[in-house]
Amino acid sequence: MFAGIVEEIGILRKVGQPVLTIEAQSVIEGLGVSDSICVNGACLTVTSVLGDTFSVDVVPETFRRTNLGSLSEGDMVNLERSIEVGGRLGGHFVQGHVDCTGEITEITPDGDAQHIKLSAPPHFMRYVVEKGFVCVDGVSLTVVSCEDSAFSITLIPFTRTHTVFGEKHVGNYVNLEADVIAKYVEKLYADKS
Repeated sequence: MFAGIVEEIGILRKVGQPVLTIEAQSVIEGLGVSDSICVNGACLTVTSVLGDTFSVDVVPETFRRTNLGSLSEGDMVNLERSIEVGGRLGGHFVQGHVDCTGEITEITPDGDAQHIKLSAPPHFMRYVVEKGFVCVDGVSLTVVSCEDSAFSITLIPFTRTHTVFGEKHVGNYVNLEADVIAKYVEKLYADKS
């Protein structure tokens, strides 16, 4: 379980199938083999830790459902270690189970902030509500507005400089995870019908 609060931006040092090797500084501390780590919003299992790098195995389903397969050596990724029991939960409950990818379609300055519009498939949009939570590339964000096949978020300057959003452009694909509570509510409601 994660909070969607990115701890660090890591750098991909080796991109292979099925192994990704990532350089990091902060998240390496206390990271061990078999730990869960969130990489651009995808929950992955650490398979090795060596110096300032760690490796994770990535299965074909993860490559199909996320943007990890389109990344190259030297690309930056958002990193978050799993929540420690008794710690603060600053974002929302994030599982690291990416639902799909979305495309950045607009980036508009809004004072010091940036208003970002993203397209998303209808099966994902049914879980997106104005002022609700959404996880984009592992970052817990508040939805500003939503349409049938798109939603928007606003990024504060801190988020842009402390996540990979500082490098994102129109046309980039991002990993999307809907709020798990919305999924459970839908399932419970469907089961009662």
